[in-house]
Amino acid sequence: MMGPAHSLSGAAAWLGVGAAAAAAGHTMPWPVLVVGALICAGAALAPDLDHKSATISRAFGPISKGVCEIVDKLSYAVYKATKGAGDPRRTGGHRTLTHTWLWAVLTGGGVSLAAITGGRWAVLAILFVHLVLAVEGLLWRAARMSSDVLVWLLGATSAWILAGVLDKPGNGSDWLFAEPGQEYLWLGLPIVLGSLVHCIGDALTVSGCPILWPIPLGRKRWYPLGPPKFMRFRAGSWVEIKVLMPAFMVLGGVGAAAALNFI
Repeated sequence: MMGPAHSLSGAAAWLGVGAAAAAAGHTMPWPVLVVGALICAGAALAPDLDHKSATISRAFGPISKGVCEIVDKLSYAVYKATKGAGDPRRTGGHRTLTHTWLWAVLTGGGVSLAAITGGRWAVLAILFVHLVLAVEGLLWRAARMSSDVLVWLLGATSAWILAGVLDKPGNGSDWLFAEPGQEYLWLGLPIVLGSLVHCIGDALTVSGCPILWPIPLGRKRWYPLGPPKFMRFRAGSWVEIKVLMPAFMVLGGVGAAAALNFI
């Protein structure tokens, strides 16, 4: 799928988690709901770090373009080193390593570790990166019409304000993990969810997605999972724009209302 659809699906997924938590009697503090949805929207773009033309490659100028080139080469190297007898030959790393459950778990775990060991500046950096990505995905038209500097300033200001809100007692810095020193440990959860939602979205497209790697399926270790081919669509097609994106908006709105006990 394209960047805006990925971000919308990520935000909707986290709001759905908030609705489920409320239904189970463990309502999220509203700052966790908001920040988690924004992080998840940003994280839902991150698996495309292996694609130099993706939305994420433009988000931070030459830095993100350089990172994308490195990740593409790394992903391709891993693919060549681990492909099974039935896996096809490839010329690049797109939709390989970063489009797997293992990558999602490792990146989420890394973010959680950074959050609890790096202190406030690490938290601010995590928020800044993912809020910029959320703006690029959710407000993509405005982001492309404005300068990168304005988007970065918006991300930095929002990160500072939201971190201040979360730091206040009862607002969620210690959500789920209440032991001393575990503040912001939960930040890895929307990262994992966003990455997995991205992979599921790509699995719906023509090429499928090797979510299960390194678990082999038959003669393939990079098996492109997806529904039957007649149910798949091309990225950017009318199905994505006219059906899925409005559906994500509606589901996100319903999830937010349920998470806040409005329905």
